[in-house]
Amino acid sequence: MTLSTRRSARRAARREARRALPLLRRLLPTWRMCLGAVLGALLIAVGAFAVLYVIVPLPDPNAQAVAQSNVYLYADGVTEIARTGTVNRTDVGIERIPVSTRQAVVSAEDRTFYQNRGIDLKGMVRAGWNTLTGQGMQGGSTITQQYVKNYYLTQSRTIERKGRELLIALKVDQQRDKNEILAGYLNTSYFGRGAYGIQSAARAYYGVDVSELTLPQSAYLAALLQAPSAYDVKTATPANRERALARWQYTLDGMVQLGFISATERADAAFPDPIDPQPATGLAGQAGYLVGVADDYLVTNRILDSATLKAGGWRITTTFDQDKQDAFARAVHEELTGELDPAARPATDTDVRVAGASVEPATGRVVAVYGGPDYAKQPYNDALRQDNQIGSTFKPIDLAAGISSHRGSSSDGLPISTETRYDGTSERPVTDGPTPYAPPNEDDIDYGSITLRQAMVKSVNSVYAQEGVDAGLAHVRETAVRLGIPADVPGMDPANTSMTLGTATPSALDLAGVYAALANHGEAHRPWSVAGLERVNPGPGQLDVPDLPDRPTTTALDRGTADAVTDVLRDVVGPHGTGAAALDLGRPAAGKTGTTDANLSAWFAGYTPELATTVGLFRENPKTHAKEPLAGTAGYARINGGAFPTRIWTSYMGDVLDGTVVRSFDLQPTEATKWPGTSPSTTPSTTAPTSASPSATLAPSPPTGGPGGTAGTGGTGGAPVPAAPAPTATRRPTATTGPGSTAPDPVITIVTPEPPTPVPPTRPEPTQTQQPSPTARPTSTRPTTEPGTTSPTRTPEPTRSPAPPPTGAVKPPSTSRPPATADPAGPPPA
Repeated sequence: MTLSTRRSARRAARREARRALPLLRRLLPTWRMCLGAVLGALLIAVGAFAVLYVIVPLPDPNAQAVAQSNVYLYADGVTEIARTGTVNRTDVGIERIPVSTRQAVVSAEDRTFYQNRGIDLKGMVRAGWNTLTGQGMQGGSTITQQYVKNYYLTQSRTIERKGRELLIALKVDQQRDKNEILAGYLNTSYFGRGAYGIQSAARAYYGVDVSELTLPQSAYLAALLQAPSAYDVKTATPANRERALARWQYTLDGMVQLGFISATERADAAFPDPIDPQPATGLAGQAGYLVGVADDYLVTNRILDSATLKAGGWRITTTFDQDKQDAFARAVHEELTGELDPAARPATDTDVRVAGASVEPATGRVVAVYGGPDYAKQPYNDALRQDNQIGSTFKPIDLAAGISSHRGSSSDGLPISTETRYDGTSERPVTDGPTPYAPPNEDDIDYGSITLRQAMVKSVNSVYAQEGVDAGLAHVRETAVRLGIPADVPGMDPANTSMTLGTATPSALDLAGVYAALANHGEAHRPWSVAGLERVNPGPGQLDVPDLPDRPTTTALDRGTADAVTDVLRDVVGPHGTGAAALDLGRPAAGKTGTTDANLSAWFAGYTPELATTVGLFRENPKTHAKEPLAGTAGYARINGGAFPTRIWTSYMGDVLDGTVVRSFDLQPTEATKWPGTSPSTTPSTTAPTSASPSATLAPSPPTGGPGGTAGTGGTGGAPVPAAPAPTATRRPTATTGPGSTAPDPVITIVTPEPPTPVPPTRPEPTQTQQPSPTARPTSTRPTTEPGTTSPTRTPEPTRSPAPPPTGAVKPPSTSRPPATADPAGPPPA
């Protein structure tokens, strides 16, 4: 009998035997049938798993896993300004994470991490058995599985999610290095206190960078992964605190078991008490404004687009100096906010806003800005807005354009210089302008014949309206743009004659850049606010970090022209200038005030050799965003640039420059500041009494003194010109319209004495020892606090004496600045 025959016979016998069994028994499968079914199912499952493993790609990471903060730092590169984004996470590469931290996490979470293939079947079975036997719900997930859950999936507890987790974990383990998986896990895990990722956890619990974590600290952070909120020993219940300490000890014991540390190191480890929970570094206070300036720089310079910036993951080192930033906010509070009383004066003391910026002239670095009192309450950044006219702070641009144009003035046909004389009659029609224009001077004062230097000191509108036209409005605009005013801001149209008096609306930061260029002898830097940019976790697939743009210096003005303007602006910061309040700085300074129509804004822009700063003041309806007059603010009928803006500027500059070396302006003004055909040795000069501020030591003057006690100054010198008839300054009756209007003033005539005897020019650079004390302020003899641009109706200053002193007389300085509340009926002292 053959083998096949014998097998057939045995099968037939088994069938006969089964038919002989009872029916119920015949319905039950044999062991062979069961084994075949199990093996078949297993083969099908393995085949299906293999097919899925091959054809299913790794999914994209979930949005939560890749969301990161942008971290903004002060210029020191260490002190944090703010973090932006909904998730407090900063990814770091594995090289930044200490070895002890990695080992602690492995010891606490997955002791077979370096041996398993992404999943641990024994651990899963053990965890399931412990859960079924009442030993508490336990997880058997490996670090790889937890990383997959955090990075690719969700936290839902379903069989479908668990199956996907196993499949993806196996694939990730095959495709990724163990260190890459561990770094991904540490960057996506939640540690409590709102901290996602090991870097944020190190900051939240110990206030250090992840690279500075110690062994005990690492073990505690690893222990937190099991129950982040419950195991925070600063907020935990006594029972949870004990569990946290036990988990910390379990972690250290595991490190000994795995050979990561010695028993001696384990015994020496003391529990590292974490710091108290800290409030999240948000955008409240000044932080939001600084972030806004940095973001604006990155986007407008096309370094990053808005979407890429918003996606997060950037570490941005700014140029802001924390001490200077704090000083700016303090100056606004001390000089302005403290004098406002919204409860007593709701119609005038509410919605008062300040815009400010401070720039280093030599570099263009933005060291501080003031965008508002608190970003959490006022999220609009006033330092960047371009909708407030800058008024007379534009006049230095007119002067610079006139000197550099080499064009003749309409008064004498000679090239325009700082000593060119103009008719200062209020409301004198501008000749040859593209549009009719006859701007009034402040308080409608007639100054008669007056030099451009004197007109700058007194901010005479009628003079600079004509001088700008003489320089060529297109050239004035070109000069403004070269200095740093954006070409596209409103009010820069040379088809309108009024452009000469500051209808332009650059931001406070733009204007600071303009004055920084003047301070830097005409060499302009576009203000910049980002010094460093990096990805917090550069690696495969990450965006390339763009290079920051070069910061070239451009020549906006030749040095002679820029220094000639600075020479004039030093006189503005003098006892007879509209910026007299800045004398309290006690060091060489130059600047210009500005006040606009209807008292809608007030400015002071000024600089020392080290720093250029602008301060703007305005009111805005928070609902309609309509501008409101400053008249009545803090109880004063009129707020000019020489008042609160100059006081804020002086307080801030005095604070940040305190203790630094006093530097003088190194000026080399152009020959255009001299009278034609003269030599320095024959230029007349007038020297103020030595008891006055150094700014009262006046430059050489032309034969005819300036009105209002300014003692007209004459720049670098030259021979005297023929004497002109003594001009008079006449106050016209004031109209009864406009804010703060009053009945007409009496006519006041200023008689100019004979010119002084010519002597060699003596204009020493101011020194610190000559400055008045910080509490003393010279009292100006000027006929008005601060001339505006075109405002035809102003409330006269009640404390003004009936008749100003004759030209050339210098009023002795007062012993102290009157408090801003001293005369609620009139404007603050300028």
